Amino acid sequence: MYEDLKQKFEKQYGSQPDFIASAPGRTELSGNHTDHQHGLVIAGAVNRETLAAVKANHTMEVHLLSEGYEPFTVDLNDLSIHEEQFGTPMSLIRGAAKRMSELGTSIQGFDAYVISEVLSGSGLSSSAAFEVLIGVIFNHLTGAKLEACEIAKIGQYAENVYFGKPCGLMDQMASAVGNMIAIDFKDSDQVMITPLDFDFDQSGYALCIIDSGASHEDLTDEYAAITRELKDVCKVFDKNVLREIPEDEFYERIKEVREVAGDRGVLRAVHIYNENERVIKQIKALQENDFDTFLKYVKESGQSSWCLLQNVIPTGNTSHQDVAFALSLAEKTLNGKGACRVHGGGFAGTIQAFVPKEDVDSFKKEMERVLGEGKCHVMKIRHEGGVIKE
Repeated sequence: MYEDLKQKFEKQYGSQPDFIASAPGRTELSGNHTDHQHGLVIAGAVNRETLAAVKANHTMEVHLLSEGYEPFTVDLNDLSIHEEQFGTPMSLIRGAAKRMSELGTSIQGFDAYVISEVLSGSGLSSSAAFEVLIGVIFNHLTGAKLEACEIAKIGQYAENVYFGKPCGLMDQMASAVGNMIAIDFKDSDQVMITPLDFDFDQSGYALCIIDSGASHEDLTDEYAAITRELKDVCKVFDKNVLREIPEDEFYERIKEVREVAGDRGVLRAVHIYNENERVIKQIKALQENDFDTFLKYVKESGQSSWCLLQNVIPTGNTSHQDVAFALSLAEKTLNGKGACRVHGGGFAGTIQAFVPKEDVDSFKKEMERVLGEGKCHVMKIRHEGGVIKE
């Protein structure tokens, strides 16, 4: 793969690249939408990566061609926010460069050819993989020696401020760090990461990611509504995030909260409180090699996301409820074994299923019979995060 990428770079730019950079996609294993409320998450990097062949060009311009798209240029002399570029990779590069410069790094331009197995809309966070990839490139070119956690924060900054999406930090952190990790976002200045010494390959289950067929396009308002409604909840207590509000205090004032934030805002807050408790129990289960208990809470998490968080069906959709349908089909196909849930942002994209290894082939066959060929992906946990490959 690397030699092919190098050849494509040479064809595009007329010279050999200096190095290959890589960043993996991610899967959220537990903690649905808890990160932006400074909660708890279990996440893992997966064996689908975004790769870039890169060469320093000794200018203040980034020239990038992502396979399948038109090439573009970003002028690093202009690090202002361009609202007309919201939702584009140009904005992510400019945002990453801005944050790097604020950290005292002397940014510089480069040429890059990018290929990706983390397809857009795949539910494996192609945007976070790209953000981490750009952070790894800048970090290597400038000799900044930033830690993985800092690269993740740079990616989040770029997505929040320059890309126009109010995401949490979980996606970038999982991609940047790699392997299976528990993340505590309580302190935004010092995120706590706990590596989980659990051999998923020995669990007896396969991790499947199933594409529901629905696109994340035009769903930014749905994601923004979650954080907006939770902010309304927090305003009652003069706080910024739910982690700052004791659960018993929330329930003591729940009537007032309901009046201010509405019922959906209240239910979403209830999900966050319950989900954080589930993550604690799942961390303990993994540390004790008790995968059955872990799966029990996977099921609970999925039910909570559907009923309380309500990120399975986009508001008002009736004839097209792709994620709900995929979950129903997966539960029927699992026939009481394993577990499935929505993960990540929700509303579209993918679902996650833990399938007994002996049933993987039949599960994949049935899901693809209904949803289409290539819709069920069997994943492995990747040990590396964002790295320079060679």
